[in-house]
Amino acid sequence: MGRVSSACFISWMYLVYISSGFATSIEPASEFSTFNNIMENATEWMTDLSDIESKFSFRTSEEPEDDLCYIVPGQPETIKECNFNPDTKTFIVIHGWTVTGMFESWVPILETALYDRDPTANVIVVDWLSRAQQHSPTSAAYTKLVGRNVAKFVYWLQMEFVLCAAASVGLQPWRSCSMDPAGPSFEYADAQSTLSPDDALFVDVLHTNTRGSPDRSIGIQRPVGHIDIYPNGGTFQPGCDLQNTVLMVATSGLRNMDQIVKCSHERSIHLFIDSLVNQDQESMAYRCSSKDSFNKGMCLSCRKNRCNKVGYGVNKIRTRRSSKMYMKTRNVMPYKVFHYQVKVHFFGKTKLSYTDQPIKISLYGIHGEKENIPYILPALNTNTTMSFLLTTDTDIGELLMVKLLWEKDTLISWPWWNPDTFHIRKLRIKSGERQSKIIFSAKEGEFSYLSRGGEAAVFVKEKEAQSSRKNQRLHKLKMHGSSFKQSTE
Repeated sequence: MGRVSSACFISWMYLVYISSGFATSIEPASEFSTFNNIMENATEWMTDLSDIESKFSFRTSEEPEDDLCYIVPGQPETIKECNFNPDTKTFIVIHGWTVTGMFESWVPILETALYDRDPTANVIVVDWLSRAQQHSPTSAAYTKLVGRNVAKFVYWLQMEFVLCAAASVGLQPWRSCSMDPAGPSFEYADAQSTLSPDDALFVDVLHTNTRGSPDRSIGIQRPVGHIDIYPNGGTFQPGCDLQNTVLMVATSGLRNMDQIVKCSHERSIHLFIDSLVNQDQESMAYRCSSKDSFNKGMCLSCRKNRCNKVGYGVNKIRTRRSSKMYMKTRNVMPYKVFHYQVKVHFFGKTKLSYTDQPIKISLYGIHGEKENIPYILPALNTNTTMSFLLTTDTDIGELLMVKLLWEKDTLISWPWWNPDTFHIRKLRIKSGERQSKIIFSAKEGEFSYLSRGGEAAVFVKEKEAQSSRKNQRLHKLKMHGSSFKQSTE
């Protein structure tokens, strides 16, 4: 019994401020703090446990919904009574504002997923329900006090095991995972009053409901962590439209009535749960300067840490500035999709210009196919190059063939009408998940023809180009020798 292993804070809705203490006293370069460092940086308020009102429920995998045991700060015997294991990971789950005064339904689901992923872990739920069921601004004001409670609790827990060991023990880095932290009262708050990268060795944030003006959206809009991920742009989540949420209420009962309001907001939690239970289908996010650039497919590079896993398995990369990352998802779990950048140049004999044109794209690969993926081209003009993001929920493997279909205009569908036609020589497609770039040529002839209401334009993987590049490499090797040979001469 020598140390408390790394702790991960999982908070939802309200930002829980973890102030000073061992968390923010650790130097970023070292990522470790000794026992002496902890004691030197401790302040008097950190050791005063008398004002802690939050309760710390130690949950078990057998009874994830029940508060069977509480670890009470200042009462070390409760640590043993709850069978806390100091030699494994500790997850501290912090709920958000509640209307009912009860834990949200996702809490036991998350606990079960954490135990399924790491059966030996400790899962502790912070109960601040008495403060969380107040009027929203009042509860928001309480979060700083809750954060101080949590900081004191973790500091006390760490000290109990360090002092028992009577040795200088390093504090392993820990992480704060924040799920769509609240916007109102926090959007313009300073770093001391809201979540920031200083609150843990690694802070990652999922933003899933940032629709609306700043400080009025449910979720905070600005980046507040080391990595800030905005699924589907962060504003609104697929499957959370009024029609779907009303259908959910109709089929599962009034207990899900609140989903009409919080579906997108709560999606952040379910994305994290998804990362726990679907290890073989980990979602990827990509660093990008803006949502618009991402939607053009221009940010699918993984070079220099430009992409990362989402949720539990995130690569803990600390940067001086927050990294804004984007991703697309399905509307149900598992949420993973595969991202592609499609780049195409439209030629034409006459000048044509359209907006918001419906097309369907079919992808064929070595593992399967995905046909008739709908997409609205925002602009379709002669002699211009378009780049856009396409996603599929099917892993079709390496691409072999692509089809483009321009849907007909229902207002102009007479058989004698001569449809407008674009000429396309090549498609360039980049896969985010595979980090591959493939050029596709017209299947027959120099061009494939894209006509409104006509047949699909077909493109196949460019074998000639691959053969040409191979011949170039062989020629270079023949003329100049290998780099290995040159280095040994």
